[in-house]
Amino acid sequence: MKSEKSRGRRLNERSFFSASPFLTASLIGFAIFYFVPMVISVVISLTDWNGLDRLLAPGFMAEHFIGLDNYKAILTGTEFWKVLKNTLVYIVLYIPLMLMVSTAIAALLSRQRRGVGVFRVLYYIPVLTSWVAASLIWKSLLSPQYGAMNGILAIFGIEGPGWLTDEKWAMPAIVLVSVWKDMGFFGLILLSGMVGIDRTYYEAAEIDGAGPWTRFLKITLPLLTPSLFYVLIVSLINSFQLFPQIMIMTDGGPNGSTQVMVERIYKYGFRYYRMGYAAAFSWLLFVIIMACTGLQMKLQKRWVNYDA
Repeated sequence: MKSEKSRGRRLNERSFFSASPFLTASLIGFAIFYFVPMVISVVISLTDWNGLDRLLAPGFMAEHFIGLDNYKAILTGTEFWKVLKNTLVYIVLYIPLMLMVSTAIAALLSRQRRGVGVFRVLYYIPVLTSWVAASLIWKSLLSPQYGAMNGILAIFGIEGPGWLTDEKWAMPAIVLVSVWKDMGFFGLILLSGMVGIDRTYYEAAEIDGAGPWTRFLKITLPLLTPSLFYVLIVSLINSFQLFPQIMIMTDGGPNGSTQVMVERIYKYGFRYYRMGYAAAFSWLLFVIIMACTGLQMKLQKRWVNYDA
């Protein structure tokens, strides 16, 4: 038994050394473009650097080092918790709606009917649209004065809200636009999961008298959980990194109701020139994302089905 383990260990070591020449370029690239910038950002978060002074100048740390003051200022202030609340409101609204819409789209497009390929392309078009273009178009559509959305509501005698100018409606409007933009991408992922389900399950259930809704709940959803889990992980991370639609459509307003984490990081770094504060904000965001992702990875054993 020991000889087999030692033989396997030697084989693994030999494989590692054989692959090392091919991994070197990737490891160097990872170190230069990922690891080193991360270390530098940690150092910056411990300073009051304004982004304008020379970063590697002699005496830089002696002049700018402030320890954990940035982190203390963020965590003891009210802004961070308000911004985190806004982000959580977005997540609570966005993820369930996006999952429902994407699943419905995937279910409709999984049926083998004439012309379904055309609809698959149409649903994916928003994904190919840049956020800048999409945000500008939606900002015009949601205008309370001349927007098409309120114009349509007026036809039915409904007075539309001030979508992007009302504190209560600004975040739901951002959620609406985000779902429209992302439903094609996540719908395609769920569609691939549905197509991969063995059709014999449905045939057996149909023979037993199960209707379409029962087949969806008892067969499709349980076997689709790996794809749903992936979509949930990606969408949650993307939600914490919410930025372009906020900057273009509301710029964090009205009255700070759409201020989110990345928007704050950008403004502190590139508008207010508080790079150290922005770096500390970034690392707090990193910790939150890692904690939420780790929690999801741990809880997946309770509901994700990999047996099929």
